[in-house]
Amino acid sequence: MHLNWQIKHYKELTLNEFHDIIALRLKVFVVEQNCPYLDLDGKDKRCYHLFCRNGKGDIIATARIIPPNIGQGYCSIGRVVIINNIRGKGLGHKLMSFTLDFTLKEFGEFPILISAQKHLEKYYQKHNFISTGKEYLEDDIPHIEMKYTK
Repeated sequence: MHLNWQIKHYKELTLNEFHDIIALRLKVFVVEQNCPYLDLDGKDKRCYHLFCRNGKGDIIATARIIPPNIGQGYCSIGRVVIINNIRGKGLGHKLMSFTLDFTLKEFGEFPILISAQKHLEKYYQKHNFISTGKEYLEDDIPHIEMKYTK
């Protein structure tokens, strides 16, 4: 499968790109996971967005990278989404590798924190994230705060 990976700041996204990123996030988080929440939290306009297109031009994966000036002294990676019919084929590991490489290169040694769904803890551990010990419910889904370590 031909994949096209891109990372753009919000200001560089086309209207269609941003629309397709939001549509994928809503499809997975709101519809598939039955979790109605306000996805547009005002942060997207100040963030970088990684997205992957398949050979047909459809956005099939995305993640949001929050710079340290928004994250109060740390970077954050969130809104990590992969379309359901592609999960389990290694795309998530590529997505996280691209996201981490960009974040480390762009922002240097700032800490990177994530709010991970608890069932994905082992997935994030493979990318050098460790639990901070903070576990909580977010929209009735168990989450865990994790920090990137080298």
